[in-house]
Amino acid sequence: MVRASSKMERQPSPTESLAAAIAARKVILFAGGGISQYLGLPDFRELIEHVSSEMEFVETTLDVSDYPIVAEAYLVRHGKLGALRSWMDERWHSPTIDVSKSDIHNLIIDLDFPIIYTTNYDRWLENAFAARKKPFHKVANMADLTLNPKAATEIIKFHGDFEDDESLVLTETSYFQRMSFETPLDIRLRADCLARPLLFIGYSLHDINTRYLLFRLQELWNNSAFVEQRPKSYIFMAQPNQAQELVLRSRGIEPILAEETDPGRATADFLRRLHTAVAAISRSKGRDPAARRREQ
Repeated sequence: MVRASSKMERQPSPTESLAAAIAARKVILFAGGGISQYLGLPDFRELIEHVSSEMEFVETTLDVSDYPIVAEAYLVRHGKLGALRSWMDERWHSPTIDVSKSDIHNLIIDLDFPIIYTTNYDRWLENAFAARKKPFHKVANMADLTLNPKAATEIIKFHGDFEDDESLVLTETSYFQRMSFETPLDIRLRADCLARPLLFIGYSLHDINTRYLLFRLQELWNNSAFVEQRPKSYIFMAQPNQAQELVLRSRGIEPILAEETDPGRATADFLRRLHTAVAAISRSKGRDPAARRREQ
């Protein structure tokens, strides 16, 4: 008796396909503001309140998405961001935070991504790697691109770093300049995304900057002759949104939805499931994480 066609075989779920790509060390992680907020860090509402109070703004209609305009106003009045950056650095790095106890940060390290892009200005990812004594190389500007210690995870600070005022993408002007997509880090991203799948976590799709980034990545592929060979990328969504899911799929990004309502727990559970699946794949192939790194 002839067996049924292989077409009837079960197709892997998005999480299973993603785990296989992570096990092969092909996936680049994009880590957004959510992973820092789960540590208890302030969001941009506090920045808006701080600047508005200092500059005696009386507007009550400012939304959290207006922070680039508020930062721009601060720059216009003061001529530089140094004092504001110092205030943010202090507020975003509370000494009461113990990142070594963060499930999300530890799972990111355990998943052994070769490259991590982050739009966060803070140093909690770097601190988590240091706490675990895992080698990493921070990239915040063009000079950093010339160095990469062997076997170190690259942490690319896509919107800059508190240690370098010039690197910060915080004001409206800096965001508009970033939209040209022609900075050294943009060029590096273009090269990376042409060869590897991306995984986005900790992002809100209400953020126009995130949506614009995904749009530009799609444009890169649409303008090539090899769009059919684009690696599948993924985004973890803490809340379902059918309209966004449809648009994301049209742009080559597969949404993976949370299984519970609390965003922090949902993200940790998702990463934990991924880690379990990746470990199972590695065991089935007789490989350990060190062997996977040597194969890279």
